[in-house]
Amino acid sequence: MNKFVLPAIAVVAALGAGGWWYTSQTSTPAASASVATTEMREIHALDMPLGNPDASVVMVEYSSFTCPHCATFNQGAFQQIKENFIDTDRILYLKREVYFDRYGLWAAMVARCGGESRYHGMTELIYDTQSTWAGSNDPADVANNLRRLGRQAGMSDDQVNACLEDADKALELTEFYQANAETYGIRSTPSFVINGELYSNMPYAEFERILNEKLGS
Repeated sequence: MNKFVLPAIAVVAALGAGGWWYTSQTSTPAASASVATTEMREIHALDMPLGNPDASVVMVEYSSFTCPHCATFNQGAFQQIKENFIDTDRILYLKREVYFDRYGLWAAMVARCGGESRYHGMTELIYDTQSTWAGSNDPADVANNLRRLGRQAGMSDDQVNACLEDADKALELTEFYQANAETYGIRSTPSFVINGELYSNMPYAEFERILNEKLGS
């Protein structure tokens, strides 16, 4: 069985036991999978959508909070995509988490702790401080670092602890991750599915060209 699509229960067990791996990352488009655009338009209950829900182009990002390439994308190309395509309501954009390790799952649970109103701000904060909060080999230190980020975002330690201890939510998130990985062939992070086609990371100029082509502009 491929390690990237472990069953949800096994993923939770691996994360709890300290499972830890990264994937290789290239900058070449890899349209190796295709899914009907109508399916891509479905916004899952776990999604935190950005942009125009009625847009003809749907871009889905698959990334891990502990992936350095994902932090670089979030701080660079994503900001340009947001300015030129999301904030202008030209596309629908979905950020979906990939869990390669327990720290990434914990970060996702903290990011989601304040609901949709705080999620994207927390995502920015988590990526911007990735090297700091995820830099320890001690899980207790990492958990404390994430609590500190939660406080920065206006949440109490009790709120963050409740989110981190929510086993049902952890299982729901890992099942969602597993289903997406299997459906879209997610093997590295960040990966992107644009109107059903799978792409790996690339410079902003390439994203811009692809998005404009799909928009017919």
